[in-house]
Amino acid sequence: MAKIVMYCTEVCPYCVRAEHLLQRKGIKDIEKIRVDLQPEMLEIMIRESGRRTVPQIYINGEHVGGYDDMAALDRAGKLDAMLAKNQ
Repeated sequence: MAKIVMYCTEVCPYCVRAEHLLQRKGIKDIEKIRVDLQPEMLEIMIRESGRRTVPQIYINGEHVGGYDDMAALDRAGKLDAMLAKNQ
C-alpha cells in the first residue's frame, strides 16, 4: 500500500475531506503532520511544497497538492494507480 503523508490542522474541512477520500480508497494509515501543533513543521511544509495552505498531501513521497488536486486526480482516474504502488 502507498505511504501517505498529509500536512494538516485539526479544524481544516479540506483536510477532513482528503482523509475521507483516502479512506474510501481503502487507505487506513495516513501519517498526519499537524502544523497547528507543530509550527516548525509549517515552515518545512512551505519549503517542500511551495504552498501555505493545508492539506498538503504526499503519496509515496510525491507531492500531489491539496484536496482539490487529489480529487482532480481521482476524477481523472489517476489516483487509484498512485495509491496502488508500494513505496
